Amino acid sequence: MEGSSQKPKGRAPGDLLLRVASAMVMAPTAIAFAYLGGWWFLLFWLAAACVVFWEWTHLVAPPAKAVRPALAGTCGLVFAGLAWGLGYPVVAAAALVAGYAVAVGPAFKGNRLWIAGGVLYAATLVFAPAVLRADLSYGLAAILLLFAVVWSTDIAAYFGGRLIGGPKLWPQVSPNKTWSGALSGAAVAIVAGVAVGWGAGAGNLFWVATVALLLSIAAQAGDLFESSVKRHFGAKDAGQIIPGHGGLMDRLDGFVAAALLAVLIGLARGGIESPSAALMIW
Repeated sequence: MEGSSQKPKGRAPGDLLLRVASAMVMAPTAIAFAYLGGWWFLLFWLAAACVVFWEWTHLVAPPAKAVRPALAGTCGLVFAGLAWGLGYPVVAAAALVAGYAVAVGPAFKGNRLWIAGGVLYAATLVFAPAVLRADLSYGLAAILLLFAVVWSTDIAAYFGGRLIGGPKLWPQVSPNKTWSGALSGAAVAIVAGVAVGWGAGAGNLFWVATVALLLSIAAQAGDLFESSVKRHFGAKDAGQIIPGHGGLMDRLDGFVAAALLAVLIGLARGGIESPSAALMIW
């Protein structure tokens, strides 16, 4: 795999007011599409996944070589998402494989393994939320749980780290993150998760709190993973689409990891028929 271990260069940390303004637009939009469900929800996350894959590809491949794999992978994602929405999961999987095959075909001499990782990363952003939301009983509650945990983790870690300070969490990858911020984020995420569980009528709130803690850890791990990828390729941000945040991938890194863990827990306990109910009810 090609890449660089140099320290990232880019813009200074985004202005807090820009971050708040962006969040005030994005959060209600995400909640609205979660409430609508169905095709609206699927297309919302499919569009997000396409943007994330485009950013990922241009991050891990030189600009001159990134366009073709980005287009091929995006087409594969679109066809896969549409096939999934129409009830053809096998066709959806085949579309992803075909998109990947074209993206990293013989004509492409770039980072094939990194492009493959991008396909899986973006596909997770589509299908993990889609599987959870499709559960008619607790689909909306599971998505709201994800939102509450990921957002509260991000906010509490940001302010907790700056107010308390202390030892760095992983300075080689993300020099601004601290253990105090990570613990603050996890603690507030537990409270937020329990609040959603209580509102949704989940019975055993102890296990809801446990799930919230695990999802918070996953979200922070996802954030660190994306930071390590950017640092490997010498980039400060994955893009510039969101004022104060950078790229969409910068905003959704924790959500991807938390959504993946949530759907795995739900599928392990409840199967494809009721993954969200199994995530919420213990």
